Amino acid sequence: MTGVTSGARDVRPEQVAGIYMDLDFEELPGASGMRAYVNAVVGGLAARSRLPFDYSVASLRLVDFIIDGARRGSSGRVVRPIALLQNLGAYTGEVIVRRGGAQWVDLSPQQRELFGQPVGVRMPDGRVWNPLGKVVNRFETGGPEESVQRLYLMLHGRRTVTTARRSCPV
Repeated sequence: MTGVTSGARDVRPEQVAGIYMDLDFEELPGASGMRAYVNAVVGGLAARSRLPFDYSVASLRLVDFIIDGARRGSSGRVVRPIALLQNLGAYTGEVIVRRGGAQWVDLSPQQRELFGQPVGVRMPDGRVWNPLGKVVNRFETGGPEESVQRLYLMLHGRRTVTTARRSCPV
């Protein structure tokens, strides 16, 4: 993929990542404050571009795209763009919350040590996932197996969506 189209313009991954590097929201809040935190992140992103951060599963492809651009833009550097990755990880988690029926949870000390993050998402089946860590993994390895969109699509325990069946007259 060489670029995404936003409105009438084509944007390269490196350009997109550069737009968001300075969105620093300092420390992550606890689970109860994550929705407000993510809303502030999305507000900042919307103010800088017309990219579709609409909490859809499809928008996670854009997250992968931005991470890939940041990775390419920081090649040779040792420092990770922590604020960018934190913000994109929080957004990914909120998509899982809204679309998959998860809820934000404060992680236990053992989980914090394992995941390296203070918060995660708990699926309806009780499993805890680490979307913030997934974003970091995507940045560090860049492989398709670390895609955040793929994470969502492969999640066990998502809320099942039932569709109403329409009866057809015979």
